[in-house]
Amino acid sequence: MILITGGAGFIGSNLAAGLEAAGAGPLAVCDSLGSGDKWRNIAKRGLADLVAPERLDAWLGDHAQQVEAVFHMGAISTTTERDADLIAETNIRLSMRLWQWCARHDARFVYASSAATYGDGAAGFDDDPGPEALARLKPMNAYGWSKLAFDRWAVNQVALGGARPPQWAGLRFFNVYGPNEYHKGAQQSVVPQLYRQIVEEGGCRLFRSHRPDVADGAQARDFIAVEDCTDVMLWLYETPAATGLFNVGSGTARSFADLAGAVFAALGRAPEISYIDTPEDVRAQYQYFTQARMERLRAAGYARPFTTLEDGVGAYVRDFLAAADPYR
Repeated sequence: MILITGGAGFIGSNLAAGLEAAGAGPLAVCDSLGSGDKWRNIAKRGLADLVAPERLDAWLGDHAQQVEAVFHMGAISTTTERDADLIAETNIRLSMRLWQWCARHDARFVYASSAATYGDGAAGFDDDPGPEALARLKPMNAYGWSKLAFDRWAVNQVALGGARPPQWAGLRFFNVYGPNEYHKGAQQSVVPQLYRQIVEEGGCRLFRSHRPDVADGAQARDFIAVEDCTDVMLWLYETPAATGLFNVGSGTARSFADLAGAVFAALGRAPEISYIDTPEDVRAQYQYFTQARMERLRAAGYARPFTTLEDGVGAYVRDFLAAADPYR
């Protein structure tokens, strides 16, 4: 059995779809569904079990002989969350407990880290797992700090010869977009936000640059299709020898103007872009550039090409956002 924490969330539900399509499983999902439409993210999956987070420890005790792998996608991922105690309990301590459980029960462990560990990017975007490289990183919010804290803990466990799962991998996801992110509200990727603006208003708005060396719309991110993230995790499942920290990005930074242009192109419309000031409460933490270094994942053996921005956004718009049923 494969357990996916956060399995009804954005990346987790896409992973569940990929594993099911690959014939892996049975699949169990641990997540909170709430009172909205998050349940639709897993409505098409045939699940062996659906576990409430507060029952996870007991469930693991009951299924210790069945679970072969844990994909830990569950986290408080809101970058504006201010309750650091809640973040620490959910993103650090729960991850530690799952690592230790997998080590005891010989289960593989793949978890979601984040490109938020890199902060403003001043220290680069190299997924070097060495202690000096990790110490140089300066996250800009509590979410990024929590992900870096667990990365450092995991690497230290290995370095000290502590108990570890037979396979472990921490994945530093960059700017992921794709279906099943609709429940995230303001934390959705920019693609569905731009799509709605264009469809409803005919044009879209991007944040103005507040740096003289960066033009409006030239702020750049490493945008990656969620399907590519799923492919990386499926490859890890198929490649038990691959282990360690890995960036998961396209390896190519693209501007927000490029992203908006891809949405307009998918809709068959000429770009009409205006610019607004970046809100004061996020301006100090705003990243102007991210780009994953992908050498370590490639060296580990992952050889599949990553989806171009135009192809990924085009497929997302046509096959999901503009479809009657936008869920995978």
